[in-house]
Amino acid sequence: MIPMDWVFGLIGGLLIGLAGAVYLLGNGRVMGASGIIGGLVDRSAGGTWLERLAFLAALLTVPAILQVEFPIDTATAQAPILLVIAGICVGVGTRIAKGCTSGHGVCGISRFSLRGIVATLVYIGAGALTVLALRLFIGAI
Repeated sequence: MIPMDWVFGLIGGLLIGLAGAVYLLGNGRVMGASGIIGGLVDRSAGGTWLERLAFLAALLTVPAILQVEFPIDTATAQAPILLVIAGICVGVGTRIAKGCTSGHGVCGISRFSLRGIVATLVYIGAGALTVLALRLFIGAI
């Protein structure tokens, strides 16, 4: 039997793209998770804090609900400290890059934004080099 895990990735990608389109068409702003969450953290959200809070709530609850209905075995629990370190690196990196995968990768590339395309190439390349380095030198992944 052929593994069907790729279907979950395809469906997830389609849902993220749809969410980005709905967000852009609904309020005229690009759906960038780091900017939305960052606006809540640094209190620069202004009058959009409720919208941002709803986005964050959906970002956390929908995958949890889907995991109950469609459990996917992941190997991420093997090294929880790496998850914490990776999360911190991603958070810092998204603030430095002025955007994240949803902002630059999904919404930026779909709008043919040169900044989004370059940022996506840089963080995908950096991620690939990081995995390679961790595998070769530490054996962590």
